[in-house]
Amino acid sequence: MTSLPFKIMTIPSPCLVALLVFFSAPVRAELQAPSLWLNAGFYSAHFDSGKGLRNANPGIGLEVRIDETWSATAGRFINSDNAHSNYLGAYYQPWTFQGVKLGVVGGVFNGYPRAFNGGWFPAVIPTATLEKGRWGLNVALVPPLKDRLYGALSFQLKFRFQD
Repeated sequence: MTSLPFKIMTIPSPCLVALLVFFSAPVRAELQAPSLWLNAGFYSAHFDSGKGLRNANPGIGLEVRIDETWSATAGRFINSDNAHSNYLGAYYQPWTFQGVKLGVVGGVFNGYPRAFNGGWFPAVIPTATLEKGRWGLNVALVPPLKDRLYGALSFQLKFRFQD
């Protein structure tokens, strides 16, 4: 068996899902015109600020608004422990208060060294979302999980590709 003259790049599964969503959006746009958002990670204001955690969590992610209540999301970022994390999930936000969508995001995450040996784990997190024009902001209340995950108020700025 001969080896290839180049290295084949592996893409983490949440990123692959995000790419598929991104490239299939123009096809679905004719049917229902979903909103496609790009985000650059998170800023996390940790409740336990004395632990030396990383507040700026840069990364890249996509969010597709399916309808007024549901969105799908996937991405990759550098977490508060300075490790790479991936996520794949769905927002369910059935309530609106003064233009702010309220609900939860549920999904799976990985990459936290003290949580499940860095492996995948499920989470449901309360969220609020404000969207105006091409800009939006997701705010999540991340609860602490003993000494595995640290609680924070997390902010995610996002940009919409289409109006």
